[in-house]
Amino acid sequence: MDDITDKKIIELELKANDIRKSIIEMLVEAGSGHTAGALGMADIFSALYFHILHHDPKRPDWHERDRVILSNGHICPVLYATLAHAGYFLVEELKTLRKFGSRLQGHPHREWLPILETSSGPLGEGLSQAVGMALADRMDRGRSSSINFFVLMGDGEMDEGSNYEAMMLAGKERLHNVIAIVDRNNIQIDGFTEDIMPLESMYEKWQSFNWHVQEIDGHSFDQIINAIAEAKTIFDKPSVIIANTVPGKGVAEFERRFEWHGKPPNRQEADMALSELNALGDKIRSEKQ
Repeated sequence: MDDITDKKIIELELKANDIRKSIIEMLVEAGSGHTAGALGMADIFSALYFHILHHDPKRPDWHERDRVILSNGHICPVLYATLAHAGYFLVEELKTLRKFGSRLQGHPHREWLPILETSSGPLGEGLSQAVGMALADRMDRGRSSSINFFVLMGDGEMDEGSNYEAMMLAGKERLHNVIAIVDRNNIQIDGFTEDIMPLESMYEKWQSFNWHVQEIDGHSFDQIINAIAEAKTIFDKPSVIIANTVPGKGVAEFERRFEWHGKPPNRQEADMALSELNALGDKIRSEKQ
C-alpha cells in the first residue's frame, strides 16, 4: 500500500462521490432499499477498493486476494456500486438492483454473484464467517498467510450475541489477519442505537476480548488508510476499527436521520440528492486543479 498523497485523496473523494451518485440512482430505480448506511460507508469502500485491497477485477477468484465480508448486507448498494466502478461488472447493471432475475439482490447472494465472498442478510453473521474463513486459511497456509479478512459490520448488529462469541474466539486464536470495521453511525431501523440498546463503551468491549482497537473518523481518508496500515502491523491479535460515520453522508436532507435507514428516495428526492452530489464533485475537482 503506497503512502497517501493529496492527489490520491482527491481521487478517492471523487470515487466516493461517484459511488454515492450510483447508490442514489440504483435506489430510485429499484423503489426500495437502504439509503443511509450505504451513503455513509462510501468513503471506506472507496479507500478499500481503490487503494488498500489486494484484488484484481479481471481475476475475481484470484487465490491471493484479500477477502471482504459484508455482514450488514442491507447496505449492499455501496458494495455493488463500488464493485462496478472498480471494474468487476458494468455500471449499467446497477440499475437492476432488487429486480427479478437480477444478480444484484436486496441482500447479497453469492450464488448469483460469485464475486461476493459470502451471502448476507441475517445480521450478526459476518464476523463469525470471517473468523471461520481466517481459521481455515491458517490451516491451509499457516500463520504467515498474507491474506487479510476484512469484515464490514453495522453498529446496530452489535446487539446480536453471535458477534461476541466470534470476538471471543478470534481474540483467543489471535487471528491477526482479521480486520473488522464497524460502521458507527448510531442509527438502526427503529431509531438511535443508544436509545434502543446502548452499545457504549464499544471500544472497551472489543478491547476486553483481546482485540487491537482504533476509533476513527470514517470520512477521513487519512485516518481510514492509516488505521488499516496500523492494523496490518499487529501480529498478536485481531484488529477492529470503529469508524464514526454520518448516515446519509453527502446529502444534507438524509444526513443523521434514522428514517433513511431503510427507505429509498423518490424521484424528486433523488434529483435533489444528485444535484447536491454533482455540486460536491465539481468542488472536489476544482480543488484538484
